[in-house]
Amino acid sequence: MSKFSDYQGLLVEVIKHTAVVTFDNPPAHTWTAQSLTNLRDLVLELNKDDDIYALVLTGGGDKFFSAGADLKVFANSDKKIAADMSDIFGQAFETLSNFRGVSIAAINGYSMGGGLEVALACDIRIAEEHAVLALPEASVGLLPCAGGTQNLATLVGEGWAKRMILCGERLDSTTALRIGLVEEVAKKGTGKDIAIALASKVAKQSPVAVTACKKLIQKSRAMPIIKALPQERQAFVDLFDSEDQTEGVQAFLDKRRPVWLNK
Repeated sequence: MSKFSDYQGLLVEVIKHTAVVTFDNPPAHTWTAQSLTNLRDLVLELNKDDDIYALVLTGGGDKFFSAGADLKVFANSDKKIAADMSDIFGQAFETLSNFRGVSIAAINGYSMGGGLEVALACDIRIAEEHAVLALPEASVGLLPCAGGTQNLATLVGEGWAKRMILCGERLDSTTALRIGLVEEVAKKGTGKDIAIALASKVAKQSPVAVTACKKLIQKSRAMPIIKALPQERQAFVDLFDSEDQTEGVQAFLDKRRPVWLNK
């Protein structure tokens, strides 16, 4: 049994330095307030585990990655419920975006609404060839409130973000790859294994350096490059406070593989 087993709606398996999380709310793996809370808390726990370098997210079965929120929750037009749900969506996916290591979405089917937004919060996305990706909220009088309007535009540009959100276009995996929404297309049933193999490459990198690099890359979303460049240089210097920096350089000089301590 995984040491991360107390998260309803999420099945967690640890493979070496990678935590593999499978959404488990069949049939469509819709999000609930509890499963979102659990995702947030799980990522926070993973952040504290020095042996975890990467995180893979996927859906159970072969039809749905995640269909997002269950619209029955919003049937009564209760603004308090809407506020509470949007808040926990934001907490969960922003915590995921700030995960210390590398997060990879293995999109193995329909990825709709909040099901696409969780993938957008990951660092890398791999879509199986039969996957369908969409943000259809406006078709039911709503909008993507868990990073969709912001993260999608960052990845694919304003034009495609507007086509998907304002026109309700659903994308197949080939189009998603072409516009940069996903980084790879995999055959049906292979996305999870490809994601785990990619995650295993992270273990060859210094976890401390990966964390620093990820923070710097994501700064481009919030600040102009002229402000980010000095922070990049300072982050380079700050790595010299880490044990991994010493180990990495010495291992290279000794012509051996480094033994990372994540410190």
